[in-house]
Amino acid sequence: MSLTVEPRLAARKEPAVDVDSELAIRFAAGDDTAVKAMYDRWSRIVYTLAVRSLGDTAEAEDVTQRTFVSAWTSRSSFRPGQAPLGAWLLAIARRRIADAHEARARAARLEEALKAVVPEQTVDHDVSDAMVVADEVSQLEPDARAVLALAFYEDLTHQQISERLGMPLGTVKSHIRRSLTRLRTRLEAHHVTS
Repeated sequence: MSLTVEPRLAARKEPAVDVDSELAIRFAAGDDTAVKAMYDRWSRIVYTLAVRSLGDTAEAEDVTQRTFVSAWTSRSSFRPGQAPLGAWLLAIARRRIADAHEARARAARLEEALKAVVPEQTVDHDVSDAMVVADEVSQLEPDARAVLALAFYEDLTHQQISERLGMPLGTVKSHIRRSLTRLRTRLEAHHVTS
């Protein structure tokens, strides 16, 4: 009497491939396609965590981007087998969210310092422009405010700002370019109406 095993039952007894473990090994080895797979798998979770903490979708998108950039640039610190890749990635996301909160706090301190310097009852045109600029700066997202503060008040280069804030260089340049365009447009509109 021969014993035959149905193919369906035989397939169940084979060990299942652990997709996360395989992804972790590829990522640690520097396989750049692993980052795409990680992004596809965990970006929604990172974004949701960020938007719930920060309450701002633009900031949450930036935190999500910075989380994956940080993961890639610090992949040498990841050890497959010590911690799950998803948990390691979420720890990075939490640090980037904390960085965003700190950037908000720095921007708020800068805004308060600007308000303390600008006299309220002055009608001088330069002060009027300063008020418009201060108002527009206060409406920028916290990361953009932090970048502008470092660029103009501490006279740091784009690279120095990137290193200080742990932000990709391209993001720093984008924040400065968009913010200056926004400030110029607001000042031009202010001069037309005054």
